[in-house]
Amino acid sequence: MVGLNVQEPEKECNDPNCPFHGDLPVRGQVLEGTVTTNKAERTVTVERSYYKFIRKYERYEKRKSRINVHKPDCIDVNVGDEVKIAECRPLSKTKHFVIVEVKGE
Repeated sequence: MVGLNVQEPEKECNDPNCPFHGDLPVRGQVLEGTVTTNKAERTVTVERSYYKFIRKYERYEKRKSRINVHKPDCIDVNVGDEVKIAECRPLSKTKHFVIVEVKGE
């Protein structure tokens, strides 16, 4: 995959929305997070934690966001895995990211 420094998965797939074996281009943000649910077909939910500065109190507060992410057939993930996700074109109403790497393997 051109442009990202990630390992290509060993397993082959015929998913058209796979950035490695299909024809899905990735561009834009590359984020990291933790998988919270994987019950939907080819979709997982990734949660990111970050700090937001509150100017009135001059302090940071902890926030989190959940992102629906496309899971290609060639990548296996479980709940609790750390993943790297990349932005792509809209795949559905809520999916705009795709998993490109599972951390810690």
